[in-house]
Amino acid sequence: MCLFTGWICVLGWQSNITSVAFIAASQIQSLIAIFDSSYAFENWQGTLLIIAIGCISVIFNSYLARQLPTVENVILVLHITGFFAILIPLWTLSPRNSAKMVFTQFTDGGNWGSIGLSCLVGKLGPVFTFIGPDSATHMAEEIKDASWVLPRAMMWTAVLNGSLGFAMLITFCFCLGNIEDILANPDIMPFVQVFFNATKSEAGTSVLMTIFIILTICGVISQVASASRQMFAFARDDGLPFSKFLARIQPGWDIPLNSVLASFLITIFLSLINIGSTTAFNALASLGTAALLSSYIISITCIRIKRWRRQPFPPTRWSLGRWGAPINDFSITYLWLVFIFCFFPQATPVTPQTMNWNILIYGIVVCFAVGYYFVKGRYVYDGPIKLVRKDV
Repeated sequence: MCLFTGWICVLGWQSNITSVAFIAASQIQSLIAIFDSSYAFENWQGTLLIIAIGCISVIFNSYLARQLPTVENVILVLHITGFFAILIPLWTLSPRNSAKMVFTQFTDGGNWGSIGLSCLVGKLGPVFTFIGPDSATHMAEEIKDASWVLPRAMMWTAVLNGSLGFAMLITFCFCLGNIEDILANPDIMPFVQVFFNATKSEAGTSVLMTIFIILTICGVISQVASASRQMFAFARDDGLPFSKFLARIQPGWDIPLNSVLASFLITIFLSLINIGSTTAFNALASLGTAALLSSYIISITCIRIKRWRRQPFPPTRWSLGRWGAPINDFSITYLWLVFIFCFFPQATPVTPQTMNWNILIYGIVVCFAVGYYFVKGRYVYDGPIKLVRKDV
């Protein structure tokens, strides 16, 4: 089970790098479309932007690796100040929807025939913003006093980003204006069109979008850091093909450079698929959500079973106390709900182009992981807990 979860988590993080890089590329292309209405998206241009963003991330995670803590602190400041830099212009300049419209009007944009089902299918977008709370844990070996710092950092991140995200959500609902106008140009991301409608200025839109683009690219940098450490740690336990290469630390480097470069190569390969088929690319890029959700389900379920059996846990400096069991129950139930709906298409009727092929890609990955376990993994893989016990 540990080997399977590791496979799913590693592939999920690699897919997430490409997904976030694609979002940053789409933001850049949307901004170009604001300046030039004749501009049309080309798949190869998006691929080149993804590769360029990947290059920036690799540079930061290799030559500038020791500066990452400083960069993260600067980005935190930009994150907070950028929130107000975007919020204030929207409230000041945007057309205003009524409170009744914001809180009582619902639209079945996917033609599901049910507002409730449409809302459930639409949860995937908001849930994606909370995917990856485990990213910090993959950096545990490089953090001082990790058992104390990491849990609190994860909790405060959820509280901070959840609060800011909710405030921004309410702001956008009030400042959207006419939804049909925002969705009229498929080459421009909706929130970029909202900025342009509010500021009535290409320069103003550029300033607001620059904040978003910088933060998104920094998200890719963080994704590469977490994914490469996850790959390195799993390869160190012989859980992946080419484990010796991926787990090797190059002389003169204090980072897993081979894993960083492998993450970059995977991003390039996935981005090249976008040139041939956008449908196939979206299916592979969306693997990260389903993969990470399933890894959370497996991990939390194992903890819940241990609680149910009243088995003791290892000593810890962070505990949910008596709230642990009910929080585990709620988490598992909610994660299963989201996991099921992440395989739904966005709208009906469904065509081969609009079909969510994530279920097919996920099934192939699961079959490959299980096959690898029976062919090789069970003979060479020793989980980290076993290795720790051997050293005790």
